[in-house]
Amino acid sequence: MDLNNQNDMDKTEQIGKTTVCYIEHNEEFLMLYRNKKQNDINEGKWIGVGGKIEPSENPNECNMREVREETGLILNSAQFLGIVKFRSDMYGNEDMYLYYSDDFEPEDEKDKEIFIREDKFLPPDCDEGVLKWIKRSDLMALPMWEGDKSFLEPILKGAKEISMTIKYQGDNCTVINE
Repeated sequence: MDLNNQNDMDKTEQIGKTTVCYIEHNEEFLMLYRNKKQNDINEGKWIGVGGKIEPSENPNECNMREVREETGLILNSAQFLGIVKFRSDMYGNEDMYLYYSDDFEPEDEKDKEIFIREDKFLPPDCDEGVLKWIKRSDLMALPMWEGDKSFLEPILKGAKEISMTIKYQGDNCTVINE
């Protein structure tokens, strides 16, 4: 067996663990347009808020941390919706823990006062891209991974349990609902 092929096989067998949270308020979702990181496979796409699970944390802890770090929001609660398994010949494999929340408050006291008084939260600058509230009715038209639409659509319809595998060959995907 060629050592280079063995290394490639080892990479594809590794499965990254991540979280993503879809945060809703007043019929709008807080979305992240990825346009700031170099060599970002998500560049030019809209995604939910999330990131990699650290070795010392569980998915729920990661979700809370990532939301706070990227948005300045503290989640009072978040609903775990399921696991989406991504399998790709180009980008590696990932198990993504999917969350939804409409129960949050700003961490910053001034932002919290405005939120209470005006029912608005202006997203802060984010190192990974631009955070923006997007109308629920406009979400599916955003440039995003084709596979992301497969689990975002059920979220918009109120699904409470989502389980699927999304297989990518290049940028083409096949969705297997489980």
